[in-house]
Amino acid sequence: MKGFIVQPTYKILDGKAYVHLYGRLENGESFLTVNEYKPYFYIRKKDLAKAKKTDVEVKFNIEEDGSVNFTGEELVKIIYIIPSDTRKLREVFEEEKIDCYEADIRFAYRFMIDKNLYSSLNIEGDFEKGDYVNRVYNEPKIKGIDTKKLKFNLKTLSFDIETDGLGQKLFSISLYTNNFKKVIFVNRTGKKMDLKNAIVVNDEKEALLKFNELVLEIDPDIITGWNVVDFDLAFLSDKYKQYHLPFYIGRSDKEAYVKIENNFIMDSKAYIPGRVVLDGIQLLRNTFYKLEDYKLDTAAQVFLGKKKLIGNENKVKEIEDAYNNDPQKLVDYNLEDSKLVYDILEKIDLINLTIQRSFLVGMPLDRVQASVASLDSLYLRDLKKLKIVAPSGKFNKKEKGVTGGFVMKSKPGIYDNVIVCDFKSLYPSLMRTFNIDPVSFERGKTSKDYIEAPNGARFDKKEGLLPSILERLWKARDEMKKEKNQTGSYAIKIHMNSFYGVLANPSCRFYDYDLANAITTFGRDIIQSSAELIREEGFDVIYGDTDSIFVNLNVENEEEAKKLGKKIERIINDYFNKFVEEKYKRKNYLEMEFEKLYVRFMMPYQRGSTEGAKKRYAGLLVKDGKEEMDFTGLEFVRRDWTKLSKKFQLELLDKIFHKKEVGEYVKDFVEKLKKGEYDDLLVYRKALRKNTEEYVKTTPPHVKAARMLEEVGKLDSTIIDYIITVDGPQPVKMLKSKIDYDHYIAKQIKPLADGVLVFFGTNFDDLIAETSQSSLFDF
Repeated sequence: MKGFIVQPTYKILDGKAYVHLYGRLENGESFLTVNEYKPYFYIRKKDLAKAKKTDVEVKFNIEEDGSVNFTGEELVKIIYIIPSDTRKLREVFEEEKIDCYEADIRFAYRFMIDKNLYSSLNIEGDFEKGDYVNRVYNEPKIKGIDTKKLKFNLKTLSFDIETDGLGQKLFSISLYTNNFKKVIFVNRTGKKMDLKNAIVVNDEKEALLKFNELVLEIDPDIITGWNVVDFDLAFLSDKYKQYHLPFYIGRSDKEAYVKIENNFIMDSKAYIPGRVVLDGIQLLRNTFYKLEDYKLDTAAQVFLGKKKLIGNENKVKEIEDAYNNDPQKLVDYNLEDSKLVYDILEKIDLINLTIQRSFLVGMPLDRVQASVASLDSLYLRDLKKLKIVAPSGKFNKKEKGVTGGFVMKSKPGIYDNVIVCDFKSLYPSLMRTFNIDPVSFERGKTSKDYIEAPNGARFDKKEGLLPSILERLWKARDEMKKEKNQTGSYAIKIHMNSFYGVLANPSCRFYDYDLANAITTFGRDIIQSSAELIREEGFDVIYGDTDSIFVNLNVENEEEAKKLGKKIERIINDYFNKFVEEKYKRKNYLEMEFEKLYVRFMMPYQRGSTEGAKKRYAGLLVKDGKEEMDFTGLEFVRRDWTKLSKKFQLELLDKIFHKKEVGEYVKDFVEKLKKGEYDDLLVYRKALRKNTEEYVKTTPPHVKAARMLEEVGKLDSTIIDYIITVDGPQPVKMLKSKIDYDHYIAKQIKPLADGVLVFFGTNFDDLIAETSQSSLFDF
C-alpha cells in the first residue's frame, strides 16, 4: 500500500528506539508504521582505539561498512540504542579530539535517508486498527517509491478562534474543510440558541472537549490558520492547562504542545502527533509572495477579492458586541475567517506547492523551507550510495564574505528600446558546467585532471554529486513544464536556486569559503566576458547585474530590437558552447536568453552622487499589446516608503515613459499634498526586527510609535503603521497632532523628483521656485 509521510518521529519503548511514520494512504486512510532502528554515526578508523578508551557511559558497538570521509580516510560506524545518547557520545569523543561524522542528523530523518524515503513509501505487512489512526503497521517492509505520478488527497483543516479584547475569554472556534463547516459557540447566557452552522456549548470546558472530538473526527493531515501558532493554538493550549484537560488532537495519546518564541527572529512551533501545522502567513512569506502587510484582510483582498466580515477598525468592540448581541454575526464572521484562509491557500496552490517541495527533497511539510536541511536530505542520500560520509554540521565562523555577483557600473539616462539578456539559472548552470561540488572539490588532493576556478579553487573532472542532483532536478522540471505542472516546476526552481546560498552559509556542513567563492567568481567572469562580447558587436552595455546584461540598442523600431536581442542571445551561447568544450572538455550548460525589451527605460543616479545606481531601475514593457511598468529597487516596491511616494513615483515615471510634461505635474502634486488631499497616503509601515526594549543605541521612528502603542496595550503586530507629525512619529491608531507636510515633501517627494529632474537639467527646489510655466522636455 502506498502512502504519504506527514510526520516522521520516534518513540522509546522498553529501552528501544522505534521510528514512527504517520501519514495518509492512497486509499484515503490514515496510517502509522512502527520500525525498530538503531542510531549511529561515524568516526575515523584510526581514532577507534582512542574511542574505546574513553570514559563514556553509553555502550556502543562497532561496524565497518567500507565508508570513507571526503579525503578518503577509512571510517567505522558507532552504533548504540537510544538517540538521545548521541550527545553524550559526541561530547566525550570530541573532547578527546575524535571527529564525529554525520552525528547531527535527526534520528527519524536518518531512518528516511537510509531507506531512501522522500515523502512517499510503499508499505508491505499486516496491520491492525489503531486508536487514533485507521491502520497501524508493526515492523512492515517499507521502501521509497517514485513520486512523479502519485497523488494523495491530504486533508486540510483551517480553524480560527474568537476571544474577548483582553484575550481571556473564549467566544468561539470555527473549523473549516472542504466538507465540514462548523463553529463551536460558547453560550454564557443560559438561553437557548439556534444558530446556523454552529454547535452551541455552555462553557469553555465543553468547547475544548468538543474541539478535541471534532479534530479527531475530521482527522486532518494539515492544520492551518492565520497566525495559528502564536495566537490560536497558544491560546487553546493555555486553556487546556487552565481546565486540566488533555490537549488530544493528534494521532496518538501524546498531547499537542506549543513552543512560543518571544522574539521576531524565530518562528514559534506547534507539535501535534501525526499531523503538521502550516501557518498561512508563513506559507506566504516562505514562497516569496510580497504583500503590504500580512493581515488576513489584506491577503483576502489581494488573492480572493474579498473582505473580512468585520474590518480592523474597532474590531475588538465589534466582535464583543456581536458575541453579546448578535451571535449569528459572530458565528458567520468566525467561520468566514477559517474559510478565507482555506480559500487563499487553495487559490494560489500553496498546500500543493508545499507537498511538491516535500516530494522533491524528502523533508516534512513544515520543514521544506529549510534550505540547508533540504540540501542535506538530497545530498546525503547520494553520498551514501558512494559510501562517503559527510562531516557533522557545525557553525563555521565566516572570517570574510564570499565574493558577490558581478554588478557593473551603470550608465544613467532615459533610453528607448533597451533589452535585457540573462543567463537562465546561472549558479546552478555554473555548478553543472564546471563540476562545482563538495565531493569533487580538491581539499589538498592532487588530481591530474581538474577544473580551476578564477579564485584558484580546483574541482576534479570526475562527475560530482551536486551536478548530477541538479541534472535530475532539471529534467524533472522540464517534464513538469511539458505537463503544465506550474506548481511542481516552481518547487524545483526554488530548490535549485537555493543551492548556492546553502553552500555559502556557514551553518551548512559542506560550507567552504573557496568552494562558494568559485561559483561567484565564475559568475563574474561569465558576465564580464558576455558584456565585452556584446560591446565588440557594436552595442552599448549600460548595466550588468549578477546574471543579467542591459543593452541600449540605439534603434527606434521594436521589431528590429527584438531581432537584435535574439542575435545577441545566439552569439553568446555559441561562444560559451565552444569555449567550455575547448578549454575544459565539458558540456556547457550556460544558456543566455533574450528575456525582455523595455520600450522606455530609466537608469537613475545614486542619490546625491554622480555615479550610476546599482540594482535600481524602471522600464516600460509591452506584453501582448498591453503596457506594463516594471520596477527594481525603486521606492515603489519598498514597504518602508509611503503610498504617497509610490503614487508620485508611478505617475511621474508614467509621464516620463510617455514623454509628457512633468514640471507642472510636480508643482500641482505638492500643492495638493499641502492642502491635505493625500492625507490617506501618508502612513509609514515598518517592521520591528526585535522587541522594543532592545532598541538601545538609536530609536527609529517606528519604534517610537510602537512604544506609544505598547504603553496603552495596543501593540498587536510587528508591522507598525505611523505618521510623521509636527510632534514627531505617532501611530495611526493614536494620531493627535497635525501632519508635518514639510517632512513628506522633503523626505518623500523631493528625492524622487530630483532622481528624474536631473535628466532635464533642473532640480526640485528650482522647479518649485519657478513662477512661470516651462516645459522640461526637449527630445
